[in-house]
Amino acid sequence: MFDFICDTLDSVIDTVTENPFKTIAVVAATVATGGAAAAFAGPIAAAAGSAGLLGAASTGTAISTLSGAALTSASTAALAGGAVAAGGAGVAGGTAVVAAAGGITGAAVSGVAVSNIKD
Repeated sequence: MFDFICDTLDSVIDTVTENPFKTIAVVAATVATGGAAAAFAGPIAAAAGSAGLLGAASTGTAISTLSGAALTSASTAALAGGAVAAGGAGVAGGTAVVAAAGGITGAAVSGVAVSNIKD
């Protein structure tokens, strides 16, 4: 296992050293999409909640029947397992989930796009 980790790190270091501009492009896209997702975590979660994708709030009310701040808070918390009082990670956890998903999406898309650029 240790050899696998060392070999993988060596491969990553070689790739970064050989392609510094592509690496910068991927990192910039990852930071931009993760940041945008974090900034818009509430509306993103509320869209999922109002579409009926998130089930019920910690109060037992269907999230799709809520509106406004209640919809945003319940939806964001639902993405992280529910409210803190109910054992979930709450709104902060939901925001982290959305930001991570945005960053991962940005890294994947930009990685594929950059890999298609000829040197």
